[in-house]
Formats: sequence, C-alpha cells, structure tokens
Amino acid sequence: MALEGRGARLVEAWGGTMYDLPFGTDADRGGGAGAERMGAFERARAVAAEIPDTFTPFRNKVEKVCSIPSPRGPPAAGAFQKINQLDGDSAMPSLADLGFSAEEIAEMQRADEEISTWPLSERPMKFRGGETAALARVSEYIWEKDLLKIYFDTRNGMLGADYSTKFSPWLSHGCLSARRVAAECARYELERGIANKSTYWVVFELLWRDFFRLFAAKHGDDIFKLDGTLGDRARGSHPNSRRWHFDGKIFEAWTTGRTGYPLVDANMRELVATGFMSNRGRQNVCSFLVIDTSTDWRYGAWYFEEMLLDHDVHSNWGNWCAGAGMTGGRLNRFNIVKQSKDYDRNGDYIRRWVPELGRVPSPLIFTPWKMTKEEQQKYGVWVGADYPTPIVISTGVKQKSDNGNKAVDKNGLSGGKDDSKGGRGNGNYHSRHQRQK
Repeated sequence: MALEGRGARLVEAWGGTMYDLPFGTDADRGGGAGAERMGAFERARAVAAEIPDTFTPFRNKVEKVCSIPSPRGPPAAGAFQKINQLDGDSAMPSLADLGFSAEEIAEMQRADEEISTWPLSERPMKFRGGETAALARVSEYIWEKDLLKIYFDTRNGMLGADYSTKFSPWLSHGCLSARRVAAECARYELERGIANKSTYWVVFELLWRDFFRLFAAKHGDDIFKLDGTLGDRARGSHPNSRRWHFDGKIFEAWTTGRTGYPLVDANMRELVATGFMSNRGRQNVCSFLVIDTSTDWRYGAWYFEEMLLDHDVHSNWGNWCAGAGMTGGRLNRFNIVKQSKDYDRNGDYIRRWVPELGRVPSPLIFTPWKMTKEEQQKYGVWVGADYPTPIVISTGVKQKSDNGNKAVDKNGLSGGKDDSKGGRGNGNYHSRHQRQK
C-alpha cells in the first residue's frame, strides 16, 4: 500500500518453484484468460491440488514433462522510477535491541571465539545475509573451489563448511533462487565438461523443495496438525499410527544436547551455536525425538522454526510431518549408533561439539555408556556426571552394555529395526536455547 501511494504498481510473477508448475489446466499455469483473474498463489494452489502425495511419482512426472525456466536478470538501469526511501529507521538492530542480555551476548562472543580456534577445515560456515553474499557463495562453491563435481560423495558430511552447498539460508530468505542455482549447475556442466551424479543431485534435491511447497499448498494447515495429512487414519487404522506425548525433561535434554547419544547431542549443540545443521543430522535428531521418544513431533518442528537460519515453512513442517509418519509414507527409523559409525567414523564431529568426550577414542565415543569405570577414568569423563546416560533406549541399542552395566534408565523405549538407509553440555553453546526458554 505504501508503494502504491508513491506511484508503484505490483505485478505478481510465480517464481516460488524451480520448475514450471507441471499440473493443472493452461489457465491454472497462467496460459489462459482464467489466469488473469487469479493471483500467483491462487494459481499455485490450483495446480498443487493435482500433485501426487509422495515424492517419487511427483519427481518422475516433473522431470519428464517440465523444464526449469531461466532466472530473471536484474532490471535495466533506469527501468524504474526512483522512489524515495520509506519513512522510518532502516538501521540493523543490535543483539541488545533484540532483547538479549549483556551476559547472553558475552556468552555468544565466547562461543564464537572458541570456534575461531578450530582448524579452518572444521569450522562451521558463518552466514552473511543478502544477495551479494549468496552469489559469492554460489561462485565459491561451484567455480572457485570446484566442489560441485563431488557433491554426491560429500553431501552426508557434518563437519566444516564445504561438505554441502550451504545455499539453503539464502534460498529460504529469497536472496537466491533455485532457478539461479540450477542455471549455474547447467553452465558448469557445459563449460567444465563435467556432468555426473553430483551435478544432477544438487538440482534433484532442490526438487524436494518444490515438492514440499506444493504439498503444503495442497494440504493447507493439515501439515501443522498432530495427525498430519493422515487425519483420522493416524488414530489406529494406519501402520504409522502412534500415541504421542510430551515430557518436558526429555524435550529439554533434546534441545540442549544432553540426551546421552553423542551424535544427537553434537547436532543439537551445533544448531544452538550456529543456527544450522546438516541434512544427515536433521534426519537423525528428528527420528530420535519422534520415534524413539514418541514426543509430539510438532514440538520438534516448532523448535527448528525458532532456531534454523534456513527455516522454510514448507520444507521444515513437511519434513517433520513426514518424519513422524503422518503423511502416510515410509517411516524411517534411524539407528543412531550405526549412523554415528557410518557418517562420523573417527568421531571428529562429535568431539568438536561434545568436548566432554574429547579424549574418548572411536568406537567407544559412539556408545559412552558402555565404558567401564576404568575407561571413564582413563578418558576423563564420568557418564552420568560429566556426560549424561541415555534418556531412552534408541533404535537398535541394547538395554545392557557389553560389560553388563545398565545402558539406560528403566523408562527407556524398546529398540527396533534400522531402516535408516532411505528418506531424507558445553555451556558456551546454549545461549540461544536459554533465550527460547
């Protein structure tokens, strides 16, 4: 409204998906007279009503019949009438302006200083907002460091800045478009002469973003409901049915990285300290919370919404709803210990974010509750004091350790089969969580 009063005209253009919208009538897609009476969102919702509810049929149809439009370039110089700056203070607020106390700010600074002492290859990325920074990261990752060609092999990493593209914060805030990323991947294939599984996989994973955006448009606020898109079927008739509950102590242990499972704890502490978590980490901490503890999955989705720099409402809530089995698809149970051994083989990621276990060797670092008293003394960590015992029995974990010691408390849950192949306390790290409380 403020811009309209200054002579500006708003024109809607659909750019919310990487691909052209694949379903619906010509009018739905913008090719008929009916489209002139519909806004971009209304057209998208009409198209979304026809998409499949599972990803693979959606992917097959999209990749067969659709194309990725070229990204729009910047407007020509002088194309727009200059509009005076809107009234109001445009300065960026400080942390104090946002309500953080001096103690909290000092704690954040201490955490940053500690991370700055890590080897460069192990430091998490420090994100800076805006399109300029976004395009700089695209150039750095694809062209300067030439990492696109090995993306498929590194994408499941967790330690450092370059195991994945790290484009997601800029994508979620509109500083970078998926179409721009796809165009750069295509240009790389042409100019560098390398077209492999890695160059395809970046675009493939952006298609998940399209799917969840249209899935959310199709199902509306069902993705925020406990029973998800299953509705009444989640109350017993569907195989994914589950009795949900909420235990404040379990949830706090999860958010603060004190569950007793080092891989979960390391990822949750990284989230608090940096606002980011790897895709591999997100799948594991989700599975742990919703399957191993049967915690109402919406608390996990809410916490991610509060903490993630790259929060995207469609992908976040869609993935949590799916991770809880409430979209009706396959329920992926992650064996946390096995995942630790597969994706953090030497325990380097865990040692960085769970320094209490810094001296514990692999493979003991993945199951610290199995350490004997002599081993705990040798490695300088007492389980149950310096580092917690597991709060529940996770999938695939024995109730008794190999040495006969009790592995978890008596309220732990039963383990199960590992289906994790498919699908998708250091006080310095807790300042953001303390603010949420």
